[in-house]
Amino acid sequence: MKPHEIILYPLMTEASSRLLEKENKLVFITNIKATKKDIKRAIEELYNVKVSKVNTVIVSKGKKKAFVRLEPEYSATDVAIKLGIL
Repeated sequence: MKPHEIILYPLMTEASSRLLEKENKLVFITNIKATKKDIKRAIEELYNVKVSKVNTVIVSKGKKKAFVRLEPEYSATDVAIKLGIL
């Protein structure tokens, strides 16, 4: 899959903004068939950052939510500003 097929859109809620500030994490809605390795590769290609960890959960609406932690040298806030969600 191509990176744009894996990452559907970023998710910005009150809870995800707390994760952004405190834990250097971004939240994305992804293709349900994408693996953690696919998500990591897609984020690194699309946003030119290094990903430290990816956690995923399939929500009740049948969508996959990915919690992506960036390496300490990269700021999730800067990426969010580039995406226009902050």
